[in-house]
Amino acid sequence: MREWTTPGKLRAKGIIGMNRRNIRYIGRYNNRRLYPLVDDKLQTKLLAERFGITTPALIGTVTTQFGVKHIGELLAGHNGFVIKPAKGSGGKGILVIERVEGDEFIKPSGARMRLADIERHVSNILSGLYSLGGAPDVALAEALINFDESLSEYTYEGVPDIRVIVFRGYPVMAMMRLSTAASDGKANLHQGAVGVGLDIATGTAIRGVQFDRTRHDHPDTGHELASLAIPDWPTLLLLAAGCYEMTGLGYLGTDMVLDRDQGPMLLELNARPGLAIQMANGEGLRRRLDLVEKQPEGLSPEARVAFAREHFARRSELEAVAEA
Repeated sequence: MREWTTPGKLRAKGIIGMNRRNIRYIGRYNNRRLYPLVDDKLQTKLLAERFGITTPALIGTVTTQFGVKHIGELLAGHNGFVIKPAKGSGGKGILVIERVEGDEFIKPSGARMRLADIERHVSNILSGLYSLGGAPDVALAEALINFDESLSEYTYEGVPDIRVIVFRGYPVMAMMRLSTAASDGKANLHQGAVGVGLDIATGTAIRGVQFDRTRHDHPDTGHELASLAIPDWPTLLLLAAGCYEMTGLGYLGTDMVLDRDQGPMLLELNARPGLAIQMANGEGLRRRLDLVEKQPEGLSPEARVAFAREHFARRSELEAVAEA
């Protein structure tokens, strides 16, 4: 990507910027009245349940400061859980507890918390510390994801997730985000997670980046990225494609995880997905979006997935490095 040094070269690679994304795609294909369906994670979860799309089980919600003192009762009997703001963004405010030992709550990093710490975190969520625009929020407690162990060597402490950009119901580009020590166990590229571009046809790794620099292995585990392959890839793409009918949004980012028992699960949706996925894939979105705009309406999710897998296949850049 180092040779992409001028606007002309970026355009030649089909890279789209924020202005084009906002005006040409989000502004045209996303009705603003539908934004609450994805900006509020609780609404997204309830909507997914109605459409039969699997999401992490909801333990409960805390909506008032009075309810904060009852969080211990809500979490009793759960040996692992996730607490997140309903209207948070960028992974802010997400607290993952991997296990409970006596009266201590253990994070993936090994850090220990007491119930008072959990209560303080929930209180901060309710006050809007992590929400979009600082508005009062709701805290969600979800069951911990038992992520597929075949991916454990590719991530550090946190659960890796898969972002798929869906345009008019077609999965057009995908990447996996691998947590690192630098990202504090969170799958956030801006905090130092590794982004791995994925071949839409097969779900295999084609390219890796961290802090906008090419990577061929995980910085903490040392495991190479060329062999990364997403289990049950066709099901995951079908799940992503179905979010078009579920939300009515024409341009969105779907974030999914792989549970070892339930397979692909929808984590959350984004009506304004970021553009770093182009860096992870070493390719711009424009050619794919232009092609999808030429397709007729009314195709089934299965037909849209088949089209995407046929037309957006890519050969891995990582294979060449592994063979060298």
